[in-house]
Amino acid sequence: MRTYRKLWIAAAVVLVFAALAVACAAELNRSAHSLTVTNYRIPTRKLDTPVRIVQLTDLHNSVFGEHNAELVDTVNAQNPDLIVITGDLLDAGSADTDIATDLIAQLSVIAPVYVSLGNHELEHEQTYGTDVTALYENAGAIVLDLSYADITVNEQSFRLGGIYGYCLPEQYLDTGEADEEECAFLRDFQDTDLYTVLLCHMPACWIVNDGINAWEIDCVFAGHAHGGQIRLPLIGGLWAPDQGWFPGQEAGLYYADDQQKVMVLSRGLGSTEKIPRFNNIPEVVTTECIPAE
Repeated sequence: MRTYRKLWIAAAVVLVFAALAVACAAELNRSAHSLTVTNYRIPTRKLDTPVRIVQLTDLHNSVFGEHNAELVDTVNAQNPDLIVITGDLLDAGSADTDIATDLIAQLSVIAPVYVSLGNHELEHEQTYGTDVTALYENAGAIVLDLSYADITVNEQSFRLGGIYGYCLPEQYLDTGEADEEECAFLRDFQDTDLYTVLLCHMPACWIVNDGINAWEIDCVFAGHAHGGQIRLPLIGGLWAPDQGWFPGQEAGLYYADDQQKVMVLSRGLGSTEKIPRFNNIPEVVTTECIPAE
């Protein structure tokens, strides 16, 4: 009798572990190959008509459907006025640039595509001698790197810029931590009455070092944090670059103290980490900047 009981217990344990293994495998697959859309509405007194912006970030050469058809269809369904990509579209560990350029070519048919660079673009240039800016622009994007343009969408003018950098506030110039070229660009960029949208791969200094309060920039789109890579229920992300373990600020909207300026931080689409994404569905972000009532 005891032998049968032990066998039943052993079988139950095996079944429980098997069920957990199947569930984990399914979640790993979902976090690698599924897509979700996150929608935000950001009111502002500086706009008279709405502007609908789709953000993609941190693709890292991932593919969703043949030739990224699922990703392109998802973006197209958002009916964007503008598509912005905030870096790490390609992967520094691979010479392949076709996935990135093919995606840009398809997206540029839907709406104007603007790109800021990430650390993987810079590393790719160093490793393979690639002119990433030329590649992206030949595919149909406009690359903004320490540069901006005053553009009009839906008869609405605003200023759109891009930068790769930490964007530390000017107070850090005294300690030698801030970059003078970055600060000079941001001073120039914010010197306008237009609504300002900045593409910046790195999010940490906007929220950790108070850049969102220090710089007079209305809306920042960022990535890099991968949503914390592994997302734990009730806790959030496990680890984010430049923020460490349990960062607590790895995805979502982060407002300045005045509740007017905001950073939109996407969980992104792919990963190059040794630990795969888990409970962290690849994300397309749709943000509608709307006139405040």
